[in-house]
Amino acid sequence: MAVIPVNIAGAPYEVRIEAGLLAAAGQHCRPFIRGGKVAVVTDERVAAAWRGPVEASLAAHGITSTWLVLPAGESTKSWQYLAQTAEWLLEQGVERKDSVIALGGGVIGDLTGFAASMVKRGCGFIQMPTTLLAQVDSSVGGKTAINTTAGKNLVGAFHQPVLVLADPLALDTLPPRETRAGYAEVVKYGLIDDADFFHWCEAHGPALLAGDAAAREHAIAKSVAAKARIVAADEKETLGVRALLNLGHTFGHALEAETGFSDRLLHGEGVALGMVLAARYSARIGLMNGQDAERVAGHIGAAGLPSSLAALGLMCDGARLKAHMLHDKKMDAGTLPFLLMRGIGQTFLAKDVDLADVAAFLDAELARG
Repeated sequence: MAVIPVNIAGAPYEVRIEAGLLAAAGQHCRPFIRGGKVAVVTDERVAAAWRGPVEASLAAHGITSTWLVLPAGESTKSWQYLAQTAEWLLEQGVERKDSVIALGGGVIGDLTGFAASMVKRGCGFIQMPTTLLAQVDSSVGGKTAINTTAGKNLVGAFHQPVLVLADPLALDTLPPRETRAGYAEVVKYGLIDDADFFHWCEAHGPALLAGDAAAREHAIAKSVAAKARIVAADEKETLGVRALLNLGHTFGHALEAETGFSDRLLHGEGVALGMVLAARYSARIGLMNGQDAERVAGHIGAAGLPSSLAALGLMCDGARLKAHMLHDKKMDAGTLPFLLMRGIGQTFLAKDVDLADVAAFLDAELARG
């Protein structure tokens, strides 16, 4: 089992990575659960595949579990389901020193973590991520949030889990599209500051997507270690270091907003195309070699992820996408910093980007064949 520490000051925890962890959930969770009862939040798809093994393992270790099963999909990250989850946790008698369990992908992890941050002014929670995206990214670092009409993840809190159990076997139950969407976040770590890992992705990404267990475990462990290092250095994104994790997200969130936060464009797909756009825009303004930008686009496209803005068939222009970006959480005194690249593995935060030029660039990409 790979055990990766996340050294947050005052709230350190471990990410444990091993096939079979969900079936052994009771053993790992027992030290974090007071008494003999725990509340579990999940969604309908995950419950169908994993409620049985997790519930049985908890019971085998003397833990009775009560379950809230929510609809699957991005629309569940909403005020409605946040209120429902918080009220339900209170009905279960959750106390401040208790830990609730989030069993699911990024939607369930974000929603449950945000509810846990509010109930009794903050109770504990355990992340059991069941998607590749959640295992390599959203379950680690303590960012929790819901979506609003103004944009994605604009209402939330920093609230660290007490434990993360990442079971690669959970990926075997995912639709291929979900796995590809999660792979975008794997590639991101190579593009941020690890060109060698991007090269590894080019060589082993196809095997990972095809289900190779060794490739998946390596990618999860490598990604978690990278995120843990960045989060420990800048937990609440006050120093600019953690902002690097948002590579592709400024463009991607605008695309998600334009497509209504729906299954038309999954979050990981938005990030993938966002990274392509970040690379191409970096090349446009002379920061990055154009061949490297197309290498990024080529790898993302070869993985079955969106690599062309024109192919989305959006009925909008660059100015409309730019308007979505003005709701970005990185906005500071009316200025929107962008994550751009000087090369593969050389991402940086640019604070002098001309938004009118970004809109013109997006117009060109929308028209690109």
